[in-house]
Amino acid sequence: MLKLLIVDDEPLEREGLQAILHHGIPESHIELARNGAMAVEVARSFEPDIILMDIKMPGMSGLEAVAIIKKAQPAMKFIMVSAYEAFDYARQAMKLGVSDYLLKPSKASEIVAVVRHATEKLLQERALEKQIQQERQTLHRVMPLIECDVVTGLLYDHVHEIHIEEMLAMLGSDNTKEAFVLLVVLGDCSAEAAYSAIKRRMRELGCGWVGAMTGRQVPIVIFRQLGVSFRAQASSLVQQMLTLQQRAIGTDGFVGIGNPYGSLNDIRHSFREALLATADASLLARHRFYADMDLRQPASSIGGLDRIRVDKETVERIRLGQWEGIRQSVSRLIDGFEHSGASLVACGQAVLEQLWIVYRTAMELGVEADRPLFSFQARQYYQMRSEAQSVLDQLIESFTRHRSKLEPDIIGEIKQYIAEHSQEEISLETIAKRVQLSPHYISKMFKEQLGINYIDFLTECRINKAKALMLNPQLSMKEITFEVGYNDPNYFSKVFKKICGASPSEYRKMVLH
Repeated sequence: MLKLLIVDDEPLEREGLQAILHHGIPESHIELARNGAMAVEVARSFEPDIILMDIKMPGMSGLEAVAIIKKAQPAMKFIMVSAYEAFDYARQAMKLGVSDYLLKPSKASEIVAVVRHATEKLLQERALEKQIQQERQTLHRVMPLIECDVVTGLLYDHVHEIHIEEMLAMLGSDNTKEAFVLLVVLGDCSAEAAYSAIKRRMRELGCGWVGAMTGRQVPIVIFRQLGVSFRAQASSLVQQMLTLQQRAIGTDGFVGIGNPYGSLNDIRHSFREALLATADASLLARHRFYADMDLRQPASSIGGLDRIRVDKETVERIRLGQWEGIRQSVSRLIDGFEHSGASLVACGQAVLEQLWIVYRTAMELGVEADRPLFSFQARQYYQMRSEAQSVLDQLIESFTRHRSKLEPDIIGEIKQYIAEHSQEEISLETIAKRVQLSPHYISKMFKEQLGINYIDFLTECRINKAKALMLNPQLSMKEITFEVGYNDPNYFSKVFKKICGASPSEYRKMVLH
């Protein structure tokens, strides 16, 4: 039932409006108030949908009453009622967000029409608010799935700008687009319980996105917080990760921290830095900033080699399967130490760090491998070379075994599954569990074999289905939106226009004509 409040200091005016509206809008429930102060009290208890407010009244004026009521109940609609000479007041009323204005005297039909118009506007706003709430609830439900896929895309490939904009909007305005990566390496704990605890904490904090867990490693993209230094923000988050309830990530858990970058297009560099920062997980602090690795012993450029650059190249070569280049890199590292006259112990530590990078990357890609350890203490550089190559051979063999287990048509199977289920809320994690592969590895294979990433392929399937459904004039665009797997018609329209160069309505009109 429509709830109306009529406010006027003249009894005849109040009762006249009440009679007109009772007759013209019989489904309404009407209350009366004789001045502004009384209107404030009645509005608080009655909570009307629309208030018809006289402007000039003794004591509190209609404008003052509107300002007070609107502050407490901003969604309420107001129609100001006054004589011709009060037009200046009407202008002030419009500034307060009043819906409409009635001049005294007005015809009964005009009064009913103005109230009906305000009612329609109110119902439209409520319907829109309800739709927004439903979309928010839906997005909140699928957010973890989208989040994992977007992080995987950012760290290993690229993500459509529209997806990133949608995700950034969910974070709020206290964050910037500058971001860095925390890589949490789980210790002696339940991996699934720890992963759930990390995701819960990050949802509470609302400052970043959690990627898929692979090989007990959890990457987190953290957005820089306004007014807080990078070190202070990172250190606070690290402590929260290390002190999750009941030591969720394990007493020997470790966190690597990459440098901040100004664009999400470069965030993969921060991820690789975070990965390198976990090479030595024996630190008592249980975390390390990549930026602090420039101070590591001995100098970061033994024998003319830039160790930081070599480490980054190693990660890239592993992803590309360039094993000969990695062998040569390890050999050059040992040669550099030998020619510089550095101690064999220092050389062994540096080589183990390099092999640890291979091991960590293997875990990240879902490869089961043994921790890189030397079987004996080398006393000569030739022994160091032999032992390093032996450990590297074992790691390479783990990669080879992993690839040999894969069915030759695994990508075909994944493509078929995505095409058949594209309208559902599927994610890389869903597919990974189905084919028993790492989400990161699937993303890598997709890019290598198809030239596009998983999200782009899923979007392509959905858009193609939408184009086919548009040929049926009986289906509305909203029905098509939900049919192909999108929950927000506006978001669907953005994606469609980005890919097809025309909005869904424009495209449909061209096709049907």
